[in-house]
Amino acid sequence: MIYKDTLDYLFSQLPMYQRSGAAAYKEDIGNIIKACDILKDPHKKFKSIHIAGTNGKGSTAHMLASILQEAGLKTGLYTSPHLKDFRERIKINGKMISQNQVIEFVKKNKTEFEKINMSFFEYTVAMAFDYFAESQVDIAIIETGLGGRLDSTNIISPELSVITNIGYDHTNLLGSKLEQIAKEKAGIIKKNTPVVIGRKQEKIINDIFKITAYNKKSKIFFSEINNNISCDLKGEYQNENINTTIKAIEVLNWNIDNKNIYKGLKNVVKNTGLNGRWQIISKNPHIICDTGHNQDGIKNITKQLKKINFNKLHFIFGTVKDKNIIEIIKLLPKEAMYYFCAANIDRAFNASKLQEISLELNLQGNAYNSVKDAYNNAISNYKKDDLIFIGGSTFVVAEIL
Repeated sequence: MIYKDTLDYLFSQLPMYQRSGAAAYKEDIGNIIKACDILKDPHKKFKSIHIAGTNGKGSTAHMLASILQEAGLKTGLYTSPHLKDFRERIKINGKMISQNQVIEFVKKNKTEFEKINMSFFEYTVAMAFDYFAESQVDIAIIETGLGGRLDSTNIISPELSVITNIGYDHTNLLGSKLEQIAKEKAGIIKKNTPVVIGRKQEKIINDIFKITAYNKKSKIFFSEINNNISCDLKGEYQNENINTTIKAIEVLNWNIDNKNIYKGLKNVVKNTGLNGRWQIISKNPHIICDTGHNQDGIKNITKQLKKINFNKLHFIFGTVKDKNIIEIIKLLPKEAMYYFCAANIDRAFNASKLQEISLELNLQGNAYNSVKDAYNNAISNYKKDDLIFIGGSTFVVAEIL
């Protein structure tokens, strides 16, 4: 089995939420329990921090990893989805798991895992846990995939739980009300384990976290504003993630020096390889991309765009079927020229239908056969002092990077 064959097996043979949607979602964590039993419980062999939230959990995970690396700790990092390379999901000190390690893990466990009908996400979580245990990491930052309570990562017993914020996303699976979504995210709060909440929200959301923490005998902390702390991840929305990260380091109480905190935040991209967060792809032509893909993420993007001087905005936009598409489109800037497209995944929303809905909501633009076609047309129409923005879906951004 070579690496390409291994990836083909993982991507095409296993149910994969990112590509196919709800059909790949498992409503319990039984499979990961069975998988970890087969692997002799690797998740119990390393310390961890567990992160959930609607937005910002990926950035927060990478910020924490960068700081802990600067402090000299061997730091595992599990995140999803990946942008270009499957191995982005599993890293130690910013270095991706090797192709051979991926091959050997699948080869060794394929037969037993097929007996329990593993999903793609369950497979990758098990792989990460096994890799971190074998590598004897000092700590691993583990990001949930979807929700919290029923997420495959929720088998761990972390040193600290972190919930970044609550917004509308995956409402077909997590519930249509913020309270329902909050209860699912609160599912990562463990007994006698401190939890950090990144954003103070309306009382009913905060009370859900407080009550859950009280019932679990867990101390709860809310992040605080930290001014004038710089980070190489651009976009003003990162300030919230910086605040969450600093509070998490404080609550972890591992005597991390301030110089490691500041240096870690200044070198997140260098230390961890994170891409796609308000990333400037080019200055001439001026091209920016961002993976924000739900209502909260799009609000942050439009707010940031208003602070940039440009002549004309060319917006390459695509989304997926299970989003609240109309509500997202309502948030988009009206003055832009849109290049509607669909990423090359089953879950992508049809570009022509996207154009049709957008026209009814007073957005102007054309539909294109592919992300690449949309991008090439935007480049062709670009003039000096214009801005090209790429977003709406992680998968659209991934096809450009």
